[in-house]
Amino acid sequence: MDYANILVPADLGEAAPDRIRLAAGLARRFDATLTGAAAHAVPAPILVRDVYDAIDQEDRNKAQVQAILEQAHASFERFAGDGIRTDWHWCFADAVAHLIEQARAADLVVVSRRGPGDEDPGPLGVPPGAVLMEAGRPVLVVPPRTLSLKASRIVVAWKDGPEARRAVSAALPFMSGADQVFLATVGADGRHEGAEDVAMYLARHGAHVTATPLHTADDAGSELLRFALLLDADLIVLGAYGHSRLREWMFGGVTRDLLDRSPLCCLMCH
Repeated sequence: MDYANILVPADLGEAAPDRIRLAAGLARRFDATLTGAAAHAVPAPILVRDVYDAIDQEDRNKAQVQAILEQAHASFERFAGDGIRTDWHWCFADAVAHLIEQARAADLVVVSRRGPGDEDPGPLGVPPGAVLMEAGRPVLVVPPRTLSLKASRIVVAWKDGPEARRAVSAALPFMSGADQVFLATVGADGRHEGAEDVAMYLARHGAHVTATPLHTADDAGSELLRFALLLDADLIVLGAYGHSRLREWMFGGVTRDLLDRSPLCCLMCH
């Protein structure tokens, strides 16, 4: 397995250049196409006098949105750099819906972390939670000021279930080339189930893997982050757990902790 198409949203926020550079670095590493995406809905005319005024307002609004999308395209081309294949998809539409639509042809989607205190990238920005839960693709969540990802030391947060299984499979291109993979299981009540089998599975794919049980009573997210930082890891792989409530995604504790505050890149699957 390898990544053939990596999808990254392009916006005009401060985090966009680093995110695009990181995604471009992965495209070079895996000889993949880097696809940029941006979308912005055209505002509806307001306080129109007649049909001609409505048409005039719509044309002006569309031209303004087009100019914003062209800026995003220029930013994407600039920070993607040379030496890789690139593609570009834009649309007059909701930014989240457009990215989720484009993810159908992607092997990996690269987005920025959006926790408390992180920058709001504006109308072109895409929150990671909705993409993670709706795109049906592996999502790499990148913290601010992270320009590259070597993935030399990887921590896999293992809890047997479809989400974690998909995440392990999705991360194989990283894990087969890593210096060390740590399969971390947190807590009791059967959560260690299957860890030895998964460690053997990863070893068969060429990973240098060690299974490590972590013991914590409550805050599994903090324990997982502490463990990853102690090992000098640069990537965490995990299944994402959540559900929809009143059109907003609600996440489990570990998923929410890492989405909001992980200082390391996280590859997640729902």
